[in-house]
Amino acid sequence: MDNKKFKTEIGKKELIVEISNWAEQANGSCLIRYGDTEILSTAVMSKYEREGIDFFPLTVEYQEKYYAAGKILGSRYFRREGRPSEEAILTARTIDRTIRPRFPEYLRREVQVILTCLSWDRENDPDIPGLIAASISLSISDIPWHGPITALRIGKINEKFILNPSYEEREKSEFDLVLAGVENPASPAGREDDILINMIELEAKEVDETTMLKAIDFAKPYLKEIIDFQKKIKKEVEKEKIEISAPFDKEVEKKAKEFLEAKIEKALYRENNLSELKEQLINFIEEKYPREGKIKYALSFFEERVREIIHKNIIEKELRPDGRKLNELREISSQVNLLPRTHGSGLFCRGKTKALSILTLGAPGDVKFLEGMEIIGKKRFMHHYNFPPYSTGEVSFLRGPGRREIGHGMLVEKALTTLIPDFDSFPYAIRIVTEILSSNGSTSMASVSSATLSLMDAGVPIKNPAAGISIGLIMKTDKNYKILTDIQGPEDHYGDMDFKVAGTKQGITAMQMDVKIDGLKKEIIEESLKNAKKARFEILDKMEKLIAKPRKELSPFAPRVYILQIKPEKIREVIGPGGKVIHEIIKGCEVSIDIEDSGKIFITAEKEEAVKKATSWIKNITREIKVGEIFEGKVKRILNFGAFVEILPGQEGLVHISQLSKQRVRKVEDVVKIGDIIPVKVISIDENGRIDLSLKEARER
Repeated sequence: MDNKKFKTEIGKKELIVEISNWAEQANGSCLIRYGDTEILSTAVMSKYEREGIDFFPLTVEYQEKYYAAGKILGSRYFRREGRPSEEAILTARTIDRTIRPRFPEYLRREVQVILTCLSWDRENDPDIPGLIAASISLSISDIPWHGPITALRIGKINEKFILNPSYEEREKSEFDLVLAGVENPASPAGREDDILINMIELEAKEVDETTMLKAIDFAKPYLKEIIDFQKKIKKEVEKEKIEISAPFDKEVEKKAKEFLEAKIEKALYRENNLSELKEQLINFIEEKYPREGKIKYALSFFEERVREIIHKNIIEKELRPDGRKLNELREISSQVNLLPRTHGSGLFCRGKTKALSILTLGAPGDVKFLEGMEIIGKKRFMHHYNFPPYSTGEVSFLRGPGRREIGHGMLVEKALTTLIPDFDSFPYAIRIVTEILSSNGSTSMASVSSATLSLMDAGVPIKNPAAGISIGLIMKTDKNYKILTDIQGPEDHYGDMDFKVAGTKQGITAMQMDVKIDGLKKEIIEESLKNAKKARFEILDKMEKLIAKPRKELSPFAPRVYILQIKPEKIREVIGPGGKVIHEIIKGCEVSIDIEDSGKIFITAEKEEAVKKATSWIKNITREIKVGEIFEGKVKRILNFGAFVEILPGQEGLVHISQLSKQRVRKVEDVVKIGDIIPVKVISIDENGRIDLSLKEARER
């Protein structure tokens, strides 16, 4: 195939797509360029089905390459890319969440989409062109996929919406909003107002719901333009799609239906043991059809039947599995100060979902160092999320955090970052770890509440308390649907939407939305935000009854940080030759010390006395000595012409032999010896800072 180039403009920048034979053995591939950021996207599907699974085996990989940014990074002894950075994992998750609903539900062949960043211009984030590239490579391939999809980033500066803002603009923006959308198949051709939103990712500085809706309206015409652009590409280079039939066996489904019919609603609405019923069905089919590979048909029927029942009962009767009203929260309870030696802790329970957050305060030097293609820097606020197997009553290996744990942890971090006090007013590194003790839906939003409780329990002066809620959707048609507040397990798994909204009473700080349908019209998003706000306020009211504001005092076990400002030229005196002086202070006072180039010194210790001792030591080293001052100094060295006396830590002066006594002195040792403590007076300081001292004048005072 000859190379083909397609161009369009987004936000006054050219988007260039090249269809080439670079990855000619992939089912579909393309190169996409936005500014000088360039991505290679490939999509490959296995030729065979994976047996014995009841899910679609999709993997999305986003690869940051150091060469793309013109950097040589990695371990000194390795010097190559290793484990994906958190940024890369989050980008891959965003693309996965957006493209996954567009595949046939019954597809059981492995599909892998790989996005490789080949060039990065330090201005345009690769995630948006990467998502568009994934859509194009799938659309033009023979892989069954219902596209295209499109994506944009929206910011707001000085009351003006910005399309695909640069990194610098995002720092100034009120929010960072990523939207993905699809064309509404039911709308008349050419109508941009009927773009459906199928993915949202947001970090914001307490922004109101109306602003969010306006931002979505602002984005829709541009989303439509990119959809039309992709349709043009697809029309020219699309391959014929591979046909894959849905797993169907009439006889097995009949047997499964007979087995389940009297049990399924009871398991779903009264006994809450769907997983047990599923296992019973597997055993039943295995006995009926041993070694015939019929289980996949039974599982497919089981999933579809549960989905039908939940949809029918909620749409027609507003009957939820646990009997709650559509907008009703589960029972909420919370606790703080649970653990005796931690710096802060909070437990938040909503129904069977229970999240325990533990906070640790650290010295400024305990920040996390970031090194990747896009980011090199430090992070002082961290939230980590753990999902142990016992939280769902299961047994499995304990491994490091997976993509889900990293994604949920970062969502909570986004929700709270804007509320954390700035470093100048609270000079601590802050780490929160949330342990999910029990899971029945919406654990990430429970983590927002438990993490907030731990912050207030620790005495961190956050701007406002935050809470989160997950909103669900059961849809029959775009006119006949029900919105659910505080979704739990079955409603999340078999429902059509998971819309997480976190924030304070002042506004939204984070959002994340995924769907299993085509997408959402504005009316559904608006109603979901309204319900989320009501639920968020209700949760915050309950939390504030337990602890209304951050404690005034830090935990007695938290470190104390003291800030000392010295002249930058004095830094070398505090450090000393080869770090001798600073290591002596750290060891002698049992503290940690961090020094900035500006001369700002952070002294951290568990005991306040240690901080005071180190502070006094540094002040003495850096204080400006004046002529006429008298000190009690220690004789450190003796030479023929006089004695060097340490008057402050690290600061010495010379007592010339003529200044030892009123009488004539033949030998310095006749008056002083090494180690003697003697009074001395500063009689002069020359232009190089050399200090002359007098013993005889000090004794005359």
